[in-house]
Amino acid sequence: MGLLWLKVLHIVAVISWMAALLYLPRLFVYHAGVAAGSAQSELFKVMERRLFRAILRPAMIVTWLTGPTLLYMMGYTRDGWALAKVVLVVGLTVVSELMGRWLKAFAEDRNTRGATYFRIANEVPTVLMILIVVMVVVRPF
Repeated sequence: MGLLWLKVLHIVAVISWMAALLYLPRLFVYHAGVAAGSAQSELFKVMERRLFRAILRPAMIVTWLTGPTLLYMMGYTRDGWALAKVVLVVGLTVVSELMGRWLKAFAEDRNTRGATYFRIANEVPTVLMILIVVMVVVRPF
């Protein structure tokens, strides 16, 4: 029964992490289009900071705590698909940390990237998510 609750926690954490990874760059798209120091910019700063600190980062940590534990408990630590999944999750972690840097640049009014950059960046978590789901469901190797 404990394994099932651990799976539930993992799935909820992954969904929360992905929601933040998909929404935060969209906020950056809108933020990039407003003047630094404006009331809109200040509102975006609050929204971005709260999303990152209250949802993205905690969900990422819970995902990293539960995921490897599940792989170990279920005996998948030597499976090729599981290793590929972990590599892809490392990619999501790198994207998360990049978003943290972009958030800091916006917070300090020193962002130099335009909305198009963030629109493209918004697609990266989606591609990684699709590949991760393929690894878990299809287990191609």
